[in-house]
Amino acid sequence: MDHTIKGEKTIAAQPTPTLHDVAHAAEVSTATVSRCLNFPDKVAPETREKVQNAIAKLGYSPNFGARVMAARRTNTIGAVIPTMENAIFARGLEAFQEELRHHGFTMLVASTGYDPATEEEQIRSLVARGADALLLIGYRRDPEIFRFLNAQGVPALVTWAFDPDFDKPSIGFDNTAAMQEMAAKVISLGHTRLAMISADMSSNDRASARYQGILNAMKAAGLDPSLLNCIETSYGVEEGAAGLDQLMSLQTRPTAVLCGNDVLAVGALKRAREMGLSVPDDLSIVGFDDIELAQITYPALTTVHVPHREMGRQAGKALAGLLREGIPLESVGLRSRLVLRQTLAPPNLSRRR
Repeated sequence: MDHTIKGEKTIAAQPTPTLHDVAHAAEVSTATVSRCLNFPDKVAPETREKVQNAIAKLGYSPNFGARVMAARRTNTIGAVIPTMENAIFARGLEAFQEELRHHGFTMLVASTGYDPATEEEQIRSLVARGADALLLIGYRRDPEIFRFLNAQGVPALVTWAFDPDFDKPSIGFDNTAAMQEMAAKVISLGHTRLAMISADMSSNDRASARYQGILNAMKAAGLDPSLLNCIETSYGVEEGAAGLDQLMSLQTRPTAVLCGNDVLAVGALKRAREMGLSVPDDLSIVGFDDIELAQITYPALTTVHVPHREMGRQAGKALAGLLREGIPLESVGLRSRLVLRQTLAPPNLSRRR
C-alpha cells in the first residue's frame, strides 16, 4: 500500500557537521579545534572565539562517545553534596564549576540529604557514569567507599573540612578551630552560660567538629564543658526556632546561643523576636557560614565567614591539574574569620535568670 501523501515535499537530511567542517569554517587546523574542545585554557582567546563561532554557526556537536573511547575519560567531575538547600554549597559549587569549565571539564552534582546510604549510592552512580574524579564534603563516611574509589581508579578530594592528619587530600578549613575562635570571643565578653543549636552530628563531621570547638573554648576559659546544652536538629529556619524554644525553656537559660550554621541562627533570631527577647541585650545569637542572609537579618548576624568560593576554585584547579597534567593532590588549609555584626554583646547581668 502506498502511504505517500500527495503534494508533500521530501526534505533531504542535512549532513552532520564534522570536526573538519569546523576547522575549515574557522580557518584553523583540526588539531586546534580539538585543543579548543579539550584544553580551552591552552588556546589563544581570539582563536578560541573563532572556533566557538564556527561551532555555533554549523551546529556542531562533538562525538563525546568516541572521545571517551579514545581517551578513556569523560571530562566530567562529580560533586556529591549533603543538600541543595544550603546557599554555602551553592556558592562553592559555582566557583568549582567555573574553574572546571576553564579547564574543559563538566560538573555533575548529586545531593544526599545528609543520608550516608544515599551518599554511597550517588558515589557509585557517578562512577558508573564515568566520572573522572569526585568532590566530597567532609571526611566521615564508610572507609569501604574510599577503597571502592581506589579500586576504580577514581580520585576523590575532600572539601569543607581540613585535617592534615587524615590520609585523604582535602582543600578546606578547620571547623573545630573556627568555632573555637567564635566561642572564645563570646566567652571573652563575659558569657558563661553557653548553648548550641547544631545539625545532627551522627554523620556530619563538620557539625561535630564545631561542637568540639565550643567545648575546647570553654575548657580553655575554665568553664565546665559538660554544662553546654546542645540541641541537634535538621537544617531549616523553623528547626532553629524550635531549638531556641527548647533552650529558653530550661530552668537556667543561656545568655549566648552558638548555632552550627546561619540558617539555624536565623530561625533562633526569629523566635527570640517572637518571644519578646531583645538581641543582643537579652540574648546573644551567633551563626556559622556567613551566607548573604546573615547580612540582612535584623539585627545583622555575627557569624564565621567560610571561604566557600575559594574552596571551590582551588578544588577545581587541583582536580583539573591532576587529570590533565598528573599534578598530585595536596591538602590545603584555608582560613575562616569572625564577622562581628550586631547579634553579639556582653550579657545583660541585670536581666539574667
